[in-house]
Amino acid sequence: MTTHDIAKVERMEMYLKAVLTLQQFAPPATVSKVAEFMGVSAPSASEMLRRLEQQGYVRGGTEGLNLTTSGQEKATTVVRRLRLAERLLTDVLKLELPKVYDEACKMEHVISDEVEARLAAVLGHPATCPHGLPIPGEADSIIATRPLIDVGVGQTVRIASVPEEDGALLEYLVQQGLVPGAAVDVEGVAPFNGPVTLRIGGLSHAIGREVAARIRVR
Repeated sequence: MTTHDIAKVERMEMYLKAVLTLQQFAPPATVSKVAEFMGVSAPSASEMLRRLEQQGYVRGGTEGLNLTTSGQEKATTVVRRLRLAERLLTDVLKLELPKVYDEACKMEHVISDEVEARLAAVLGHPATCPHGLPIPGEADSIIATRPLIDVGVGQTVRIASVPEEDGALLEYLVQQGLVPGAAVDVEGVAPFNGPVTLRIGGLSHAIGREVAARIRVR
């Protein structure tokens, strides 16, 4: 396989991963959402998704994009290897959380079946990645979560997961103590689309509603 062919395969896998991630956390998966996730223009995303549909990996519909069986298998494999690589980077190499996703993305396409199996064994078959997201094939059951924005005032919840792909947002969340496992008290929700006030570790923090909508809690 040439370098050009490898690049094409990696690009295909990134798009399939984007569709799968959006289906799970921000449905429906649309062309515009995939374009935003990938950091490309809508026409570029539309063209690539059309090719993936021709290859039998994606189906378009009135309610958004769906993965075919083969597309689901490829996307799930990529996500599994990504999140195992993230665990390696945090648990073994002690890389800071905001840097983990970009580095793991470089690794996910080159991990073989054998290395994947050995990596999972060495890491102790973790159920989630450092961001709290499930690792396919390791999580026996999916714990029900909901967006932080849906939690009522006066309730105490524990953060289940945070977005993995936005390094700038992760830096902000880490600074605020909003990381997986942290206990959070919802102190107030301002009217007219105002901020959400949280108490974390004895300190109060106000965060935007858009940020609160991207944090999952249990």
